Amino acid sequence: MKKTPFVTLEQVRKIAQQYPTPFYLYDENGIRKNARALKKAFAWNAGYKEYFAVKATPNPYLLQILKEEGCGADCSSDTELMLANAVGLSGHDLMFSSNVTPKKDFQLAHALGAYLNFDDYNLIDFAARLFSMPDTVCLRFNPGGIFALENHIMDHPGEAKYGMTEAQIYRAVEKLLALGVKHFGLHAFLASNTTGDEYYPRLAEILFSLAVKVHKRTGAHIAFINLSGGIGVNYKPDEKPCNIERIGEGVRAVYERVLVPEKMDDVALYTELGRFMLAPYGALISKVLHEKDIYKHYVGLDACAANLMRPAMYGAYHHITVLGKEDQPCDHLYDVTGGLCENNDKFAIDRLLPKIRVGDYLFIHDAGAHGHSMGYNYNGKLRSAELLLEKDGSVKLIRRAETPEDYFATLDFSEFHDRLTTGNER
Repeated sequence: MKKTPFVTLEQVRKIAQQYPTPFYLYDENGIRKNARALKKAFAWNAGYKEYFAVKATPNPYLLQILKEEGCGADCSSDTELMLANAVGLSGHDLMFSSNVTPKKDFQLAHALGAYLNFDDYNLIDFAARLFSMPDTVCLRFNPGGIFALENHIMDHPGEAKYGMTEAQIYRAVEKLLALGVKHFGLHAFLASNTTGDEYYPRLAEILFSLAVKVHKRTGAHIAFINLSGGIGVNYKPDEKPCNIERIGEGVRAVYERVLVPEKMDDVALYTELGRFMLAPYGALISKVLHEKDIYKHYVGLDACAANLMRPAMYGAYHHITVLGKEDQPCDHLYDVTGGLCENNDKFAIDRLLPKIRVGDYLFIHDAGAHGHSMGYNYNGKLRSAELLLEKDGSVKLIRRAETPEDYFATLDFSEFHDRLTTGNER
C-alpha cells in the first residue's frame, strides 16, 4: 500500500513562509472521515461511543473536531480532564482511566461527573474517603499470563502494572455495591498497535465472558464494556491496514454469541482509541539542513527526537516522503537524523530514499498520535508548532512553537539580574 502525503510540496512551501519548520500538520478531512467510519462500524450497538485517548494528541482544536463527530475523551490526569472540559466535555462524555492516581485527579474527575475507571482494588477505599461513589463505575481487568492470537504472542499482561485480577474484580464489585454503586463497566487493554482484525473480537470475548460471570455471581448490572485501545495503523507501506468494518462485525458476532443468550443485550460498547483515530492524519514536516558523509551518508533535519521520539525510543518505523520527489526512484541509502547529542536521534536508519538535497522538505508519516505529545526539551530543543489543514484547504495555527522564553519560564533568574540573553534578543 503506497503512502501518499495529504499535502504537496507547493502547499508546504507556502505554509513554511508563515510557520517555519519543523511543524506538525493535521488533516481535518481525514480525521472526520475516519471517525465516521469507526462510528459506522459499531452502529449496530445502540450505546456505542468512542472516548478518544487524549494522551495521544492533547490539543483542544483536535478534541473539538472529534467532539463534533460524537466522540468523548479518555483522560488519565487532571490536566487532560481540564483540556477535555475546555471544549465542553463533561459527565459521561469523559472516561477517567488512570493509575497510581493522586487525590486531586480523582476529585476533579468526580466533580466533572466522569466515569471512574478503577485500575486497582485498593483505590476504591482511597476514593471512597474523598467522595460518595457515583451510580456507575468501571473496573479495569488484567487476565495475567500471556496474550496470544493464533499462537502469536501479542503482549504479556502478567508483566503489566495495570488492572485487577479476576478475583479482585469480584471483590471490587461486591464492595462497590455495598457503597451504593448500581451499574458497572469493565475495561481491559491487552495489546498495543495490533494490525490484524482479530484483536478486538478476542478481547471482546474475554470481557463479555467476564461480564456474564460477574453478573451471575454478584447480580451486578453491567452497563458497558470498554474495549479500550490497541487497534493500530500500518506504519510500513507493505503492512495491511486494519479493516474497521470487519473488526466491528467480528465484535458483533461475539456479542450475539456470548451476551445476547444471557439477556445482556443492553450492554453498551465503548472504545478509547488514540493511534487509530489520529496517527495517519498527522505528519511531522521538517527541512533538510545538512548532509554529512563519513562511514555512512547522513542527512540532518531541523527536527529531532525531541519533536518525534518514537524512532529513538522504540526503534519505531515512520515512513518518509521527500516532497516533490514522490515519483523518483528510492536509490540512495541514508540515515535521517536530528541534531541532539544522542546517537539514537535518528528518524530512519539505512533508509532508501530519492536523492536528497539541502533545503528539501520531508513528510514524516503517521505522526498524528504519540508524536508532539511525547516531545521534550533535552539539549534545550524547543517543541514545534501544530497546524491544522482545515476542510477548505486553509491552515490554522493550533499550537505555536515554543520560544526560549517558554524554556526558561519556570526558572528563577532573580539572582542573575538581566544577564540572560535569549535568541529573540540577538
